Amino acid sequence: MAAVGVVLALAVGFAAQQYWSARPQPVTAPAVLAPAPPATPPPVPGGGPGGSGGRIVVDVGGRVREPGVRRLPGGSRVEDALAAAGGVRPGTDTSGLNRARVLVDGEQVLVGVTAPPAPGGPGSVGGSVPLSLGSATAEQLDGLPGVGPVLARHIVEFRTARGGFRAVEDLRQVDGIGERRFAELRKLVRL
Repeated sequence: MAAVGVVLALAVGFAAQQYWSARPQPVTAPAVLAPAPPATPPPVPGGGPGGSGGRIVVDVGGRVREPGVRRLPGGSRVEDALAAAGGVRPGTDTSGLNRARVLVDGEQVLVGVTAPPAPGGPGSVGGSVPLSLGSATAEQLDGLPGVGPVLARHIVEFRTARGGFRAVEDLRQVDGIGERRFAELRKLVRL
């Protein structure tokens, strides 16, 4: 009888503990946090202590009011370069131009025209001018050896998502470009 009483007392104690821990608890809403400050733009080649003080130089050409070389603050976008060149001429189709893309130092922005092909073609033995990773179209990239339409699209998407290439070596980060393909493309492309 004593053993049954002990077991019964333990069962009642366990049930009381379960009941107590299962009771509703008051809940408070989490505090509202202020939005995080915007990320700082990535470092610009040529900027910094020994460089040009965070400034970049871009060549704006094509159907703009005042084509030419423009000096802009680091982190500037294509839209800023167009404004510095006096704006786009009326009637110019800019649907293929990503105005929000971050510019890189030494880049050429062409508006309403296609970039001229390198002499002899980008992949030929006689080609002396490498293809620009900053402004080449998917069709131009497709002309490189070992690059088809899908890989060309991956390169353009990578460039758009990252705001451009900072170095030719960034090409290694594009899906579908391994070490061997990068070694082939390295001499055929530039920033």
